[in-house]
Amino acid sequence: MDWLYALMPIAGVEIFWPGLIILGLGVGMIGGFFGMGGGWMVTPGLNILGFPMAFAIGTDIAQMAGPALISTARHTRFGNVDYKLGLIMVAGTVGGFEAGAQLIMWLERMGKVDFYVRATYLVLLTLIAWLVFTDVSRKMRKDREARAAGKALDKLSTGIEWHKRLHNIRIPPVVHFQRAGIRCSAWLPISVSFLTGLLAGVMGIGGGLIRMPALIYLIGCPTHLAVGTDLFEVAISGLYGAASYSYKGRTELMAAVIMLMGASVGAQIGSVATKYVKGYGIRIFFGFAVVGCAVSIVFKLIAAASPVLRAFFDKAATVLILGLVTSLSLYIFTRFLLGVREELAAKRMYRASV
Repeated sequence: MDWLYALMPIAGVEIFWPGLIILGLGVGMIGGFFGMGGGWMVTPGLNILGFPMAFAIGTDIAQMAGPALISTARHTRFGNVDYKLGLIMVAGTVGGFEAGAQLIMWLERMGKVDFYVRATYLVLLTLIAWLVFTDVSRKMRKDREARAAGKALDKLSTGIEWHKRLHNIRIPPVVHFQRAGIRCSAWLPISVSFLTGLLAGVMGIGGGLIRMPALIYLIGCPTHLAVGTDLFEVAISGLYGAASYSYKGRTELMAAVIMLMGASVGAQIGSVATKYVKGYGIRIFFGFAVVGCAVSIVFKLIAAASPVLRAFFDKAATVLILGLVTSLSLYIFTRFLLGVREELAAKRMYRASV
């Protein structure tokens, strides 16, 4: 079975290349659907497949910009991108990203990069899963109470409403984002983007893993606008990050190209699929994806800590992360096909009636 493995010349490791194809196609669909470049799955996925953590981060960042740009173009057609908000967040994103990249170089020199990045991932994924499911639970409770009282359901209400308090902090300049329907201090999106940029540089993600939830819960974007605007930011941080990590010699270009071919196709499917799933439906599936990714990282930490169990948990982590990407991609592709079929049927009925 040696033909299933390819030598990566820059990283100097042999990689199971079908895994790169699965990750590439899957990350395109998942990134376009959830509004992220997919690095929250691809960085641990590349590390699980055999890349050293620094190379996993750099390679993932290099491939994320392409599908993010394609998805952004698609979401622009649907009116899902607030470019004014995205451009204001650029300054914080770039500054935070470079700080994170420098931190990774320091941890690599200390020989502790794998443990600290995995631990950071685990803590962050746990917090985000709690946030998403708490929000969904509170939203469902509000809807039940409204039905019991005979009131109309508020489609714009959310379970967690931290953004309302943050909007009351009016440190000049105060900016109105017309597309998103938000009026707040410009320092709010700048601060959020700096934090997400920092974590992007540390963990090899476009920042989307936390930026999409942050846009919803801290800034107050509707879900569909958070997806599109976040992808715009992912594209920017991805382009900058690719240049930064390539300069540092931590980007495996062969692997990035293999994933990019699949990701470019998947990104278009995932972006269109958001038309056919309600906002809270996207949040629920995002939560399940985060939980699955966190479990795979736990497996990898157990493997690193126990030589006796290493082989079993290494394989378990690989199967779980690839299975998770495959399952989510199949779900998104199914929603895409069903939605397109229903839309075409509706158009045929309209034409027949006319």
